[in-house]
Amino acid sequence: MQTLDRIALRDWPLPHANDASDKEDRGQVLVVAGSREIPGAALLSATAALRAGAGKLTIATAKSVAAGLALLMPEARVIGLPETSAGGLQPSGIEQLAECAQRSSAVLVGPGLLDSEGSCEFIERLLQQMGNAPVILDALAMDVVLQLPRFVQPALLTPHAGEMAHLSGQSKDEVIAGAAELAAAMCQKHNVVMALKGATTYIASPEGASWRHVSGNAGLGTSGSGDVLAGIMTGLAARGAPLVQAAAWGVVVHSLAGQRLAERHGRLGFLAREILGEIPSVMRDI
Repeated sequence: MQTLDRIALRDWPLPHANDASDKEDRGQVLVVAGSREIPGAALLSATAALRAGAGKLTIATAKSVAAGLALLMPEARVIGLPETSAGGLQPSGIEQLAECAQRSSAVLVGPGLLDSEGSCEFIERLLQQMGNAPVILDALAMDVVLQLPRFVQPALLTPHAGEMAHLSGQSKDEVIAGAAELAAAMCQKHNVVMALKGATTYIASPEGASWRHVSGNAGLGTSGSGDVLAGIMTGLAARGAPLVQAAAWGVVVHSLAGQRLAERHGRLGFLAREILGEIPSVMRDI
């Protein structure tokens, strides 16, 4: 298992964006996120994708909050999707996303979604529309792995210990005790890249490679922080980074951004939205 830190990333550079490149060259991101109860998750993750360098952005979200998100995120095209009675995304809404999904460079699904049953049917249909574009599954969207035994397109899952317990059928304590081994096993089982998040984060690939990153920053355990991390990973994937590299860079950049905020504000009490402004300078310094 390899140690993951800023030094390791210097020997693993991201795809270069030269001064002559335009927004099309840096990739198109589709973020499927947010709901009437958690609209901010879409805003956090989508902003993080742009902060990580993605060129173009589309947000697909619940119709009830689409207009508000469009005003808050003037950089994005925003598509309002029909909702289930429980606040999830109706499967019929996939018709509105088919063209966008097919031309996207990377797709993030999950932050702030509601209604696992309804949304999982939507997600299964979305995956069928995406071709070979990399997909990052976060939060509730990861439940789709309970229905799909193996993925055929590149996929990255981003569970914390509680979510991994749900996905694996183990207890949270068992997940924490055997995190590295479980992440590797889930990669093999589902043919995905796995970033099992925590104070120590384990990243594993289906090919058997694995990394370990120690954060030690309690302040990152705050509402919305995971949405930001998922957005960073998606932005990097849109720029052309393989999912393993996008996961590795995302974890370290997120951690270093949190360290900077902790130094300025204290180890607890900074907000997920404040992480966003640190992303470009952290990446520059690496």
